Amino acid sequence: MTQQIIVTGAVGRMGSTICNLVKQDPDLKLVAAIETPGSLNKIKGLDVLITDSLRQAISEYPGATIIDFTYPDVTIGNVDIATEKNNPMVIGTTGLSNEQMDHLKECAKNNPIFWAPNMSVGINVLLKLLPKFVDALGELYDVEISEIHHRFKKDAPSGTALKIAEVLAGSKKLGLDNIKYCRHGNIGERPRQEIGVQTLRGGDVVGDHTVYFFGPGERIEITHRAHSRETFAQGAIRAAKWICNKKPGKLYTMSDLLEDV
Repeated sequence: MTQQIIVTGAVGRMGSTICNLVKQDPDLKLVAAIETPGSLNKIKGLDVLITDSLRQAISEYPGATIIDFTYPDVTIGNVDIATEKNNPMVIGTTGLSNEQMDHLKECAKNNPIFWAPNMSVGINVLLKLLPKFVDALGELYDVEISEIHHRFKKDAPSGTALKIAEVLAGSKKLGLDNIKYCRHGNIGERPRQEIGVQTLRGGDVVGDHTVYFFGPGERIEITHRAHSRETFAQGAIRAAKWICNKKPGKLYTMSDLLEDV
């Protein structure tokens, strides 16, 4: 049976890419595109329900899987509607507050919800490998992170950089307060127990993330570059196919998906 998909933020950079790829997938059917009232007329070439109401889309297509790459407040509202109607949901929105993340986890107890700050399979494989680098290199290597995105990105650092920092901090047995997002002025020598995160914005960069291990006499750089938003869209589509068969109980992530491979 063909899986029905509803895409929110359908004219956004990610939303439009996801719509196009869903249309090309024989296992999926795009049934509705959601946008704000002022942007509905920007949706072109889609022979589907076009509306500003997720409730309307769900009422016409109960059980459809929702893919959401919008903004934190919008996402939370959509999660509430999806949970009320028991529609599986895939979320790629970044910049969520701690309170909003707690809300996602609470909703996930009653509805299948998948969230990832980066849907790239490559990035998520990297997240699994980084702890091994930390363990093998030991305490003599300082760890830093840099991320570059297009000039229109609104949150900083990127959700991916935050996740990388969190994974590295856990591997080094450091608290999140050991992650430094800004250095300015006479800051003194770099503490050993610190992870730095630097943000650059400009042009049309889809997403670059580099982890540096600075050691005695050498430097290791591990870089992931996304050349197209399709890599994130394909990850979201893979997650949508996967989440529809899962039971609620926890907030699923790309780590859970990859464990099933």
